[in-house]
Amino acid sequence: MHIYFLGICGTAMGHAALLMRSRGYEVSGADANVYPPMSNVLEAAGVDVAEGFDEKRLAAAMPDLVVVGNAMSRGNPEVEWLLSERRVRFFSLPELLSSFILGERRSIVVGGTHGKTTTSALTAFLLRGAGADPGYFIGGVPMDLPCGAELGRPEDPFVIEGDEYDSAFFDKRSKFIHYRPQILVVNNIEFDHSDIFRDLFDVRRSFSHLFKLVPAKGWILANGDDPNCPRAEDVPWTRLVAVGTGESNDLRIADFQEDAAGASFRLIWNGTEWGGVSWAQGGLFNARNAAMAALAAGFALYPGNPSRLSLEPLSGFSGVKRRLEKLHETGKVTVYEDFAHHPSAVGATLRSLRNRFPEAEICAVVEPRSNTMRTRSVQDPLVEALAKADRVLLGAVSRKELLAPDQCLDTGIVAGRLIEKGIEARALDKNADVLEELLRDTEAGGECGVIVFFTNGSFDGIASRYVGSLKEAGSRPKQAG
Repeated sequence: MHIYFLGICGTAMGHAALLMRSRGYEVSGADANVYPPMSNVLEAAGVDVAEGFDEKRLAAAMPDLVVVGNAMSRGNPEVEWLLSERRVRFFSLPELLSSFILGERRSIVVGGTHGKTTTSALTAFLLRGAGADPGYFIGGVPMDLPCGAELGRPEDPFVIEGDEYDSAFFDKRSKFIHYRPQILVVNNIEFDHSDIFRDLFDVRRSFSHLFKLVPAKGWILANGDDPNCPRAEDVPWTRLVAVGTGESNDLRIADFQEDAAGASFRLIWNGTEWGGVSWAQGGLFNARNAAMAALAAGFALYPGNPSRLSLEPLSGFSGVKRRLEKLHETGKVTVYEDFAHHPSAVGATLRSLRNRFPEAEICAVVEPRSNTMRTRSVQDPLVEALAKADRVLLGAVSRKELLAPDQCLDTGIVAGRLIEKGIEARALDKNADVLEELLRDTEAGGECGVIVFFTNGSFDGIASRYVGSLKEAGSRPKQAG
């Protein structure tokens, strides 16, 4: 069987192509831009990757199935050929995963507005630490797993991120509707993806459809501290377990503390001590991710008593790239990058950094890039989130020309309101200007404290270029006084 991936160089599409290749299928695909690292990985696995879209090439290949990526839309020549000719079946990516990968596997679906990638990586990591060989499909680059996707043993669980974003241009249901969870993690629910959801009620409605897919003998692991997450009375057809810091939670996170070295906390399961955790990951949000992952892995392996799962491996968890990843550290400055796509995530990260570095100046460098962060709807929450920093540099709003002026985030207003709060802030028209300002600090010897780049995209490469300048400055021989 020949499976063709339309948009193959995206992280999720590329990982799915590799999974299908490992199952013995003939796999090929195309993308507008063929770029490493995914293109190199695919080609090394024997996957034929073409650059650009060509309906004649697709017609000549005549695959048995075409997987249409989420970024594809009407007007794409290969999409138009598929719709006009009706000679080849086509699936969305979630439909492919459901039909060819998940099947009868015991699926652990990790959902929620924030923390899906880290919690998925943690769950697979803990399962492996307990001797299982899980399959997993993770939308990022986990540092402790061989890669972002593996089939694992068919008899072991399969861990997958349950994204609420839509499946394809022809299937506007959330991706997670396809995944049929046995164990469902609901980290949190907030308004996000303003390009496809009207409001928080609309988001919650999509999650409610997901809850109805959990079987009676399954579990929903919900954030008991989040009023938007379900309670037991909301899902009477299955079992719900509440996770959080409050006393009423079934799994409670207790005695959370953090400093520059990381964080520590205890997990208490139904009033009984499960164990303590000391690790390098900062933030209460990461402690919650760990608690969710431990409970999901525990139920998958020990349904009668999930606390039989050892928490010891957590001390060695390195994290996921671009999730508060430390890029560089000198005696004067520590530089992080965080995959931020929502004000509440920005605020949680800054709160953690303030706890870890109470005496340091914290500089937040922000690219408003996600479909939510680009809009005026988050202007007030973004001001409140960034008020936890000492200094703020706001880059250009991504794809600003696609938004109406009254819908677009006004970075000048955000900066002005931060200044009113006593915070040094600037809104710059170009990302290159952000880099230039940071480089001026370096040249003047003024860089100090903590700098964190917030972006869910490339930020025009300014984070890596800034770190490169720091390394270059550090390698220069000191002149004699």
